[in-house]
Amino acid sequence: MTLSEWSYTAMVAAAVVYLVAFALCALEWSSARGLAKERPEDGSEDVARTRVDFYGRLALFTTTIAAVLHIGAVVLRGVAAQRAPWGNMYEFVTAAMAFAVLLYLVCAYRFGMRWLGLGANLLFTFGLGVAVTQFYVDVAPLVPALHSVWFIIHIIAACISGAAFNIAAITSILYLVRESAAKRADAKGVEVVGYVAKLPTAKRLDLISYRLIAFAVPLWTFTIVAGSIWAQYAWGRFWNWDPKETWSFITWIIYVAYLHARATAGWRGRPVAIISLIGVVAFWFNFIGVNLLFSGLHSYSGI
Repeated sequence: MTLSEWSYTAMVAAAVVYLVAFALCALEWSSARGLAKERPEDGSEDVARTRVDFYGRLALFTTTIAAVLHIGAVVLRGVAAQRAPWGNMYEFVTAAMAFAVLLYLVCAYRFGMRWLGLGANLLFTFGLGVAVTQFYVDVAPLVPALHSVWFIIHIIAACISGAAFNIAAITSILYLVRESAAKRADAKGVEVVGYVAKLPTAKRLDLISYRLIAFAVPLWTFTIVAGSIWAQYAWGRFWNWDPKETWSFITWIIYVAYLHARATAGWRGRPVAIISLIGVVAFWFNFIGVNLLFSGLHSYSGI
C-alpha cells in the first residue's frame, strides 16, 4: 500500500472509532437517567453512578484513540503529497476536524469538560464520514495560487478559529438543553435529573461558549486579513467579493454581532446561544456549501 492509501485507511478507521465513542457517550447519557445531581446518603445509586463514569471514561479514551488515527492520517496525507495537506475539500475537512478534536481533548482532559463528548463525537463522525465518502480525491500537486506562505497561515488560523466556533456551538446546544430541563423541573417543583444534572449550570455553559467565541473572533479576523494578503499575491487584488470571501465576511459579522450583543445590549443565554448556532451554520456553509454551490476564485478546492 502507498502512503496515500495508508492515510485513507487510517482516516476511515478514525471515523469508525469516533462512531464507537459517540455510542459510548450515548450510553453514558442513557445510564444516567433518573440520577439526581446530589449523591443519596444511603449509597443506593453508587452502582449506577459508577456505570455512568465508566462509560464516560471509556468514551474519552476511545476518542483519544480515534484522534491518534485521525491526526496520523492527516500527517501521512501530507507526507504522501509532499506538501501541507490542504489542497482540496477532503484535506480541508479532515484537517479542520483534527484541530477540533485537539481542542476537545484539551477541554476534556485539562478542564474536565468531558460532557462535550456526545456532541463532539457526533461532529467528528459526521465530518470524517462525509469526507471519506463524498470528498475523497487522490493526492495531487497544489494549484499555483496555493504556493504561498500566507495560504498556510490563512488555513491554520481558519482551522483553529473553526474548532473554537464548533465547540462553542456544542456548548450552546447543551446550554439550551440545560435551560429547558431546569425550566421544566422548576415548573414541576422537582430537581433536574439524568445526565443533564451532571452538566454545568446554564450560566456556566453560557460563559464557556462566550469565552470560546471571544477567543475565535480575533483569529477569524486574522484569517480574513491573511486571506486578503494571499489573494493579493495570487490574483493581484486584496478583495473581490468572491463567494468564499463574501461568506467569510458574513460569518465574521454574525460572530461580531454576538460579541456586540453581549457587550452593549447585555444579551445572555438563549438569544446569544441562537446567534452562536447561526454563526456555526454560516461557518460550515462557507467552508463546504460555497464550494459545492458556487463558482469563483476559490473553486480550485472543489471536492
